Amino acid sequence: MKVLKFGGTSVGSVANMKNVKSIINDGEKKIVVLSAMSGTTNILVGIANDIKERNIDKALIDVKTLQEKYLDVINELLSNTDLNSLAAHYINERFDFLTAAIKTPFSKLLENKILAQGELLSTFMFNCYLQQEGINSKLLAALDFMAIDDAKEPNKVYIKKQLSKLLNTSKAADIYITQGFICLDNNGEVSNLQRGGSDYTATIIGAAIKAEEVQIWTDIDGMHNNDPRFVEGTKAISNLSFDEAAELAYFGAKILHPQTVLPVAVDGIPVRLKNTMDPEASGTSITNNHIENGIKAIAAKDNITAIKIKSGRMLQAHGFLKKVFEIFETYETSIDMITTSEVAVSLTIDNDLNLEKIVSELEAFATIEVDKNQTIVCLVGHSIVDHKETPLLFKILKDVKIRMISYGGSRNNISLLIDTKDKIDTLKKLNTYLFEPVTV
Repeated sequence: MKVLKFGGTSVGSVANMKNVKSIINDGEKKIVVLSAMSGTTNILVGIANDIKERNIDKALIDVKTLQEKYLDVINELLSNTDLNSLAAHYINERFDFLTAAIKTPFSKLLENKILAQGELLSTFMFNCYLQQEGINSKLLAALDFMAIDDAKEPNKVYIKKQLSKLLNTSKAADIYITQGFICLDNNGEVSNLQRGGSDYTATIIGAAIKAEEVQIWTDIDGMHNNDPRFVEGTKAISNLSFDEAAELAYFGAKILHPQTVLPVAVDGIPVRLKNTMDPEASGTSITNNHIENGIKAIAAKDNITAIKIKSGRMLQAHGFLKKVFEIFETYETSIDMITTSEVAVSLTIDNDLNLEKIVSELEAFATIEVDKNQTIVCLVGHSIVDHKETPLLFKILKDVKIRMISYGGSRNNISLLIDTKDKIDTLKKLNTYLFEPVTV
C-alpha cells in the first residue's frame, strides 16, 4: 500500500480536487493524507489571534466569510443532493464550533482545536466527492490514531497499534482519506505537528504500515537545485538520499517539512515528490541510495540571529563551551551553526523568543555582539567536503560578505551565513558558479 499526501494548493479549488481524484483513482489501495484548503490555516490562525486579542467583531466576520466559501465549494463540487446536504451539515457544525469558540477564553488548547478545522473540513468534503464519483473510500479520523508523546515526538507504538486496528476493523475501502497536521498530545488533547506537518503525517503513517512508497504531491515538480522563487532556470533533482533531503528541508527548502524523511529513512521506504499540476513529471525520488557526489542543491533559511560570544577567559578555559550551551538549553533554543576561535564563539539561532534572557546570562562572563536579519545559505550533496568541484563555491567570497562558514561538520552540508539583504544575489551567483559553465 502507498501513502499519498496532497498539500493545500492541491485541494485548494474544485478543479484541483477533481485533478487529485484522477491521480488517486488508479485501482490501487492507498491512504491519502490531505492538508487544509490553501489559505484556510492562515485565516484560522488570524481568528485564533483575534480571540486572544479580543477582536470579536473581526473574528466573527472572518468565520462567516470562510463558512460561505466552503458552502460555495460544496455547491460546485457535490451535485448529489444527499451528499451535498451531508457536507453542508458538517460544515455548519464546524463553523458553529468556531463561532462558539470566539466567545470562549483563549487557551493553547482552544487555538489547537481552531487550527484543526481546516483539515477536518477538506477531508470530509473530499471523501463525499469520492463517494459521489463511485469510489470506495472511507474517512479515517487522524485523532483516532495520530499522537505525540510528552517530548512532542510521534508515539510510534500507539500510532502503529491504533492505525492497524482501524484498518483491520473498519469496512474495507480502496482509498482511505485522513487528515494531515493534526494529532493528540500526551494528555489526549488536540494538538498538531506544526505548520507543514502534513508531510510528516504521511511519512509517520508510511512507517507505521511499512508502505511501499510515500508520495508528497505539491505544486512543484520535485526538489529543485535552487530556490525557484528567486532564481530563474532552476532544475528538479531526480534523486536525493535521505540525508541530503533532510539537510535541504531543515535549511529552507519549502517543499518538505524538515522532519519528513526521518520516520521512513530507518526502513528505507522511498519518498517521491510529485507535482499535482503535472502528474507525468518524474519528480524527485528520495531513497537510501547516493546516486552521485558533489553539490546538488542550494537552500536558504531566513530569520537567523547571529551571536558572537567573546571572552579573554575562554583561552584554554575548561568547560567554557559547556557553560555557553547550558544557557541555550535552559531556554530551549537550538543552535544551527557554530564556529570557534581562541577567544570567541559565533553561533546562530532561528528562534529569538528568549534572546534577551540568553544575552543577559551570557554577558555575565563574556562580551556579546548580536546581528539580526541574517540568512543561512546551505549547499547540500553527498560527500561534498571531498568533491573536486566544491572549491568553486568559494568564488562567492570575492562578491559577498560572509559572516560565518560551517565546513566539515557534515560531509553533506556546507553553510554560509550572510546578511539577508544579500540573499537573492548570493543564490544567483552560487547558481552561476556551481550549476552553469564557468568561464575563467
